Amino acid sequence: MKTEVMHVLQQFSPIPLNINMLEQPAHTHMGDLALPCFPFAKNLKKSPVMIADEIADAIRHPLIHKAEAVNGYVNIFLNRSQITSSLLDRIREQTKSYGSSDVGNNGVGTIDMSSPNIAKPFSMGHLRSTVIGNSISLLLEKNGYKTVKINYIGDWGTQFGKLLTAYRKWGNEQEVRTNPIQTLLKLYIQFHEDAEQDEALNDEGRAAFKALEDGDTEALALWDWFKSESLKEFQRIYDLLGVKFDSYNGEAYYNDKMEPIVDLLNEKGLLKESDGALVVELGDKMPPCLIKKSDGATLYATRDLTAAIDRKKTYDFEKSIYVVGNEQSLHFTQFKKVLEKMSYEWAQDIEHVPFGLILKDGKKMSTRKGKIVLLEEVLKDAISLAQSTIEEKNPNLENKIEIAEAIGVGAIIFSDLKQHRKHDIEFDLETMLQTEGETGPYVQYTFARANSVLRKAGETNSYTVDEVNDFEWKIVKELEQFPEIIQQSAKELDPSIIAKYAVNLAQAFNSFYANVHVLTDSKNKPYRIALITSTTIVLKEALRLLGMKAPEKM
Repeated sequence: MKTEVMHVLQQFSPIPLNINMLEQPAHTHMGDLALPCFPFAKNLKKSPVMIADEIADAIRHPLIHKAEAVNGYVNIFLNRSQITSSLLDRIREQTKSYGSSDVGNNGVGTIDMSSPNIAKPFSMGHLRSTVIGNSISLLLEKNGYKTVKINYIGDWGTQFGKLLTAYRKWGNEQEVRTNPIQTLLKLYIQFHEDAEQDEALNDEGRAAFKALEDGDTEALALWDWFKSESLKEFQRIYDLLGVKFDSYNGEAYYNDKMEPIVDLLNEKGLLKESDGALVVELGDKMPPCLIKKSDGATLYATRDLTAAIDRKKTYDFEKSIYVVGNEQSLHFTQFKKVLEKMSYEWAQDIEHVPFGLILKDGKKMSTRKGKIVLLEEVLKDAISLAQSTIEEKNPNLENKIEIAEAIGVGAIIFSDLKQHRKHDIEFDLETMLQTEGETGPYVQYTFARANSVLRKAGETNSYTVDEVNDFEWKIVKELEQFPEIIQQSAKELDPSIIAKYAVNLAQAFNSFYANVHVLTDSKNKPYRIALITSTTIVLKEALRLLGMKAPEKM
């Protein structure tokens, strides 16, 4: 809407304008948009008041109902009926395609996301990467990109040497077969507790991982077993979250592909020896990037370099996005810098999307210390609480189990995504599930309420818009912003923009619902049904872009 208004105003302005000059008035009685004329005074050698008067007097356009000059501002009142009618027609015609664009031109965007470690339970700590990455993927697809979601499983590294050592010292095969993940977690925690008293354990762990890298048969068999059991557990959680992947190539996939990259770094003269290790120096202001340890073991950077080069060859991406926590920011800065030094121009297409922690009682969750909240348990608790609420408030609801799952899982997803991804989040399940406030259930309930009105009102195909009241106009303005919101969210790789938008649209609808009689006003009923239908289309699509379901009944 702002763009169209800008084009209209340009026809009547004595100097060039841009969209950033338009402001949103503080109060609705001051108009829908305002153009301050103070910046024009020097060039035109006139007072802002005179300039505003001249522009307001000159404006004549069907899009604008009236223009008023007030103290150097041109206050713009839009033609509500025309804009509303055109917008509702467009949304109802395009349905879920409303807001889509071809900005991406079918270019490929790879998204490295979720990436839990095998032999450990899927903790709340991996929730953020999973749901942020999934939403970013959906937003990019909405904007014309072809996405490839990569679950870069943590199935390699020194931690597996530690786990192998712990299993050999204290493990029991039958216990692992009976309850694999929990048993392996206990062994991992025990290793770290004992290693605090016995530093030699860490040496054993490092030696065990080196043997694994060198292809030790018994070590590889144990590792493969741990991985198989882990993936079964992860899949249950991904099914609950509704997340699917295009690739499960984890760190181990690149184990036999790293040496050529190390050789290439050497050929380019980038490798330097430092205390027996091999590094790439990145200048005085940045620590060197460690490629190989003194014992010859590879590191995260070695595998990430190999993976990036492989993904470029495989997918020829235009964007390569890594949804990984804030604490890895230095690693990704170094990693990109090394690729640049290797003369890969596409290194500029790599973007680290950092995010904050999920806290419990203000403290970081830690697998090593055992202070861990398991995601599957949280999801089940949320679903159970949603079921209890349904039994209490709407016991005859059809498909209660499906709807409780949509509400419970959606509450957790929305609670995460409504925050800017860089912020830390305090975990509080009861707050997440409230049907009032800025929560997932609030938006879902609004969608269900709107659908309830539509079921009672019936369908309408033809309508006229004679007058648009303030409650209706607020919804219209929200609906009109949706395409712009989608593009902004995709550009900034920030799902919180969509989440906040969904809350704003839900609030606008609930205000309308509380103050406007839809079913009893026969004159305006057809138009209002079209308005509500358009609201449900956009709310459902906003929730989908967050990775959530939208139950029509709750």
